[in-house]
Amino acid sequence: MKEKSKYTSNARSYPVVSLSAEYLVMGYLMRRNILTYKAPQNNEGYDLICIHPDPSKSTKALRIQVKSRYQSDCDRAFPVKEKTFSSFDYLIIAFLNIGYFYRKRIPDNPLIEPEFYTLPNQFIREHHHIVESGWEKVKTKNLALNQFKNEKGFELIAIDLNILPVNSNK
Repeated sequence: MKEKSKYTSNARSYPVVSLSAEYLVMGYLMRRNILTYKAPQNNEGYDLICIHPDPSKSTKALRIQVKSRYQSDCDRAFPVKEKTFSSFDYLIIAFLNIGYFYRKRIPDNPLIEPEFYTLPNQFIREHHHIVESGWEKVKTKNLALNQFKNEKGFELIAIDLNILPVNSNK
């Protein structure tokens, strides 16, 4: 019997795609002039470290946990354990939207741009649930998240680190 590779089409495991979420988030944060480093692999509770690019202005560091969902038709929920709450300042959920995995009928235009939501730690604490199966999740479907979406969300980190916009004259 041929063994299935963990790098091929298993609807539950795409390690390259999962890793891409962290690098995409890093790129967007650095695009906003937020100096971003990848934390050591398998670090408990956070994946990225963000700092001000000018250490004479601030030495504050923020810990970012990145979660991702690759399915365009996912339930918009993601797992996060309560025991990690004290390990991160923000959690960025990356909806990668690489295709439809649950629908029987796929839309005519299946490609959707990725979406990022930068959620403060307090938001995660307030919306954390333990579901019947015992999984700890944050459910975002039907929540008003526009203030946390894409650039607006990344701006929360920039403000927290006191990083002026790149086009600022100050």
